[in-house]
Amino acid sequence: MEELIPENSTLARRIRAAASKGTLSHAAILSGSGDRMAAARYFAAALECEGEGERPCLRCRQCRKVLEDIHPDVVTVRDDGHKELPVELVRQLRQDVYIRPNDGARKVYIFADCGQLNQRDQNVLLKIVEEGPAYAAFLFCAEKAAALLPTIRSRCVEWKVAGQPETPEMEQARGLCRVLAQGKTLPAAQWLVSLENRRIKREQLQELLQDAWLLTAQALLLQAGKPEDGTLPEEAALLSRSLSSRRLEGLSALLRQYSADCAYNVGAGHVLGALCAQWERLLHATR
Repeated sequence: MEELIPENSTLARRIRAAASKGTLSHAAILSGSGDRMAAARYFAAALECEGEGERPCLRCRQCRKVLEDIHPDVVTVRDDGHKELPVELVRQLRQDVYIRPNDGARKVYIFADCGQLNQRDQNVLLKIVEEGPAYAAFLFCAEKAAALLPTIRSRCVEWKVAGQPETPEMEQARGLCRVLAQGKTLPAAQWLVSLENRRIKREQLQELLQDAWLLTAQALLLQAGKPEDGTLPEEAALLSRSLSSRRLEGLSALLRQYSADCAYNVGAGHVLGALCAQWERLLHATR
């Protein structure tokens, strides 16, 4: 199974921002050297999400079905037995698209490898990409957008999925999650004070807390029954094992709240102090 959440947190933030504004395109190309299928699933979850606030929330019924690859309205189009997709499969898809969604708000088709789409297939797809029903969405995964015909590309928004090294903020987010997994006040307070002493900027703190929130979201998926197959970060597995579901849900909500607060003109020290105080209250209120 592909990793369920994109490693490229910048891309994840851009998708969430577009989803919150209602500007996610119905047709997208996910190109680059990163994990394109992970990005496509994240994009599909944003389209299907029924949670409030930022989308994808990664916790609602729709998000979890997409990320666990069991959503009836999110279809991965591939044929591992052939070099190219059979034209019959593409024609069947063209008919299927006019059947309304079974469970979600959208019907999403993910083309896992656009190298399997020859010119004939793309010409068959063009009409439904251009004139298909409003609930249909098409996500094309390709290392280079040039794998698709110009007629297809002109109707899509391209999203770059870069295979980038881990950012300093993600490294710090992992460290924060390891400390929080201890379920104690003092180690967390000491870690957060050390962060303030390094004079972290508000924008850096926002990215750190968003990355930490993503790790708690992955941990919640594990607690919900997703197999621990080695594709998720070890910190997500550690949080899942170490914290009760109530504490983990509360922590995830705190990280999400304070990462959002960083968008306003508040000092990083104020956010860190408030997070520390709320973490202590959460520990006392839950087990």
